[in-house]
Amino acid sequence: MADQGHQEHINPWGSKSWTYLSSLRQQSPLIQCITNLVSMDLMANTLLAAGASPAMVHSILEIPDFTPHTQAVLVNVGTLTSDWLPAMKAAAGVANRLGKPWVLDPAAVGASGFRLKACLELIELKPSVIRGNGSEIISLSMASIGSTKGADSLHESSDAVDAAKSLAKSSGCIVAISGSVDFVTDGERVVGVRNGVPMMQKITASGCAVTALIAAFVALDPTNAFEATAAAFSVFGLAGEIGMGMANGPASLRMHLIDSLHGLDQDTVLRRVNITNFS
Repeated sequence: MADQGHQEHINPWGSKSWTYLSSLRQQSPLIQCITNLVSMDLMANTLLAAGASPAMVHSILEIPDFTPHTQAVLVNVGTLTSDWLPAMKAAAGVANRLGKPWVLDPAAVGASGFRLKACLELIELKPSVIRGNGSEIISLSMASIGSTKGADSLHESSDAVDAAKSLAKSSGCIVAISGSVDFVTDGERVVGVRNGVPMMQKITASGCAVTALIAAFVALDPTNAFEATAAAFSVFGLAGEIGMGMANGPASLRMHLIDSLHGLDQDTVLRRVNITNFS
């Protein structure tokens, strides 16, 4: 009986997650990614495998012409330079002006004052979602440097839930934390996503890639970024679980994850999505 109750609990999220994925495949929204040099390849391939259309357009000279045609914008500060920051701000500004969602990935935000200041300025441009690891979310919430180790997290995702709720309330954004359990909050509600495998953390840019999928899902349903974000986490993690069954290590998992994301079917999503309400 307990197992039946568990299935009943997760079925609504399974249905929501499948709706997002199948809609993505049908609509193929254009997602502009201003992202770091390390993540471009995996991010583009993740979006393509899921059904979206990625565009790695980052020149400020192209923003006025290109960004209005996108369905969502992703900004990732992983290899931030002073040359790229104005383009990030410009694209976020266009998205806001036209009522399009945009998502911020504050990679290694606590590594320097320059990076932290840039992310705080970007948050003032009202992203729909902020997605980071535990250390990144804590750094942003406290507006402090020194609590991160490159793009790796020194904190479990569960350690950052209170910081995420605080950040969500102060910014008006959905805040998502990657970790062994992924958490999503709007400042009041909190859900935990338990899909995924530890080996995914050994693939560089896997966090960046899930942020791209979040942007694609939010593009489909901008007024419900909370559910879209949780569904994206779960679908990406589920692809990792299936891929791990065929993988020998991080390199082959990367390949099988992309294949598994492309091949996800309705029955698998309905049965295996694992999202729990914590609020």
